[in-house]
Amino acid sequence: MKKLLIVIDYQKDFVDGSLGFKEAQDIDDYITSLINQYHKNKDDVIFTFDTHQENYLESQEGRNLPIPHCIKGNDGWQLYGKVNDAKQKEDVCIEKPTFGSLELGNYLKEKSYQEITLVGVVSNICVLSNAIIAKSALPETSICIDLKGIASNDVSLEKKAIDLLKSLHFHIVNE
Repeated sequence: MKKLLIVIDYQKDFVDGSLGFKEAQDIDDYITSLINQYHKNKDDVIFTFDTHQENYLESQEGRNLPIPHCIKGNDGWQLYGKVNDAKQKEDVCIEKPTFGSLELGNYLKEKSYQEITLVGVVSNICVLSNAIIAKSALPETSICIDLKGIASNDVSLEKKAIDLLKSLHFHIVNE
């Protein structure tokens, strides 16, 4: 059975753009090494893309977080750095209009994986949301959160998110 790496929203706007932060930049090499390892082992890689439209500020999220970001077609929507270079054409890409992706959950329901590992940003928002969706789709699959491959601009919220994920029986690796 294959393994799966899910790279959550590692896009320019979250790394060095409108919502960027240094900790996100610091994990580029590590995530890239994981992607390359999964490709070498013929395992699967999925990329999620936070995807908004020009009317973002009119959406519920935009009213609560009034900073335009990840507008489809804009530079900030693209994958960041070496991660972008490591992406291969056969990798699955899922656009999501909000924190979690039901499309990701539906995709996973049709698959069988030995193990799923999540990395990316922002750990206490989109990583958390999509981890729970993955667990709901494949409750018997081992799902790992790799601490070396996640980042948040709020360390205290990241710690709370990790504690919550532990309580939901996620495997936290590289503690």
